[in-house]
Amino acid sequence: MATLTVREARRRRHRRVRGTVARPRLVVTRSNRGIVAQLVDDLQGRTLASASWLQVKKTFKGDKKSQAAEVGKLLAESAKQAKIESVVFDRGGYLYHGRVKALADAAREGGLKF
Repeated sequence: MATLTVREARRRRHRRVRGTVARPRLVVTRSNRGIVAQLVDDLQGRTLASASWLQVKKTFKGDKKSQAAEVGKLLAESAKQAKIESVVFDRGGYLYHGRVKALADAAREGGLKF
């Protein structure tokens, strides 16, 4: 059995998570500098709400993990305004730890259910 590269393994995990259309999908995209989260309606192909590390206050001081938690809180507020309570978590093939986990926990604390 051939060993997968990091990118191939991520794509493989990402394909597994997709496909549920009953609820909006909370999509997480991570980069070296920040993190972005969106609520996507797959039936209509529209973004319902989003939050980015660029929206976090410029005076914010902290590491990337706490930055991700702030993005999760912002997304939960945007979801409340859009009247969305329940979502499907799409971690984008990233492992569920560190920044992705911090974002998910903050979104749950903000009122999103997944």
